[in-house]
Amino acid sequence: MIPLALHIPDGFLSPGVAAAAATPAALAVGVGVRVAERNLDESRVPLLGVVAAFVFAAQMLNFPVAGGTSGHFLGATLAAVLLGPWLACLTMAVVIAFQALAFADGGIVALGANVLNMGVLGALLAGLLLGVAARATGSRRGPFLAAVAIVAWLAVMVGAAATSAELALSGTVPLATVLPAMLGVHTLIGIGEAAITVAAVSAVLASRPDLIASGEFGPPDGAAIELGRRVSEGGA
Repeated sequence: MIPLALHIPDGFLSPGVAAAAATPAALAVGVGVRVAERNLDESRVPLLGVVAAFVFAAQMLNFPVAGGTSGHFLGATLAAVLLGPWLACLTMAVVIAFQALAFADGGIVALGANVLNMGVLGALLAGLLLGVAARATGSRRGPFLAAVAIVAWLAVMVGAAATSAELALSGTVPLATVLPAMLGVHTLIGIGEAAITVAAVSAVLASRPDLIASGEFGPPDGAAIELGRRVSEGGA
């Protein structure tokens, strides 16, 4: 049976592949910790908790996909939009680690790979592409939300591709078998991810545009907050 979930259980990855995937995940989370220690003020601490709680709850809800398969929200793009990419890496790591430890949703040995695939890759992709998109579109609301949708979908696809590569390198299943299956299922899951992310970001822009912090590979600072105001005021 081909594994189609992004939460990789223990026993599916070789020790070498698990360690190789855990290294960049640990580095990204480490940067997130340093960013939090250096720049996170008291006004934004509750936001981290709210984002983590929302992502955790949303990941627990599955929606049906074709062929009897189900998918769930990942949340890396949403976390990057609200927190910036590095704090998003940290937040996603906490959520995924808690799922593994408390609910056995994903393996302990595979934890680094799961953090990389479901959190780090999507958060850094969003931090890079959404900043570029906001500048390219003049921070207009409609094009920015369209970019959010595209990046949210891409984050799911990148995570699925990385998971497929890790499984193939571990000898669990051939790449030619697992990659089309994973990408096919997650094409549909990514659409759901995009819809939820756009709805959430649109609501934030309507009520608290100052919370938008995407596009900053450093800490969420005044420039990131100003981005949120520009997108909110930019109209369609």
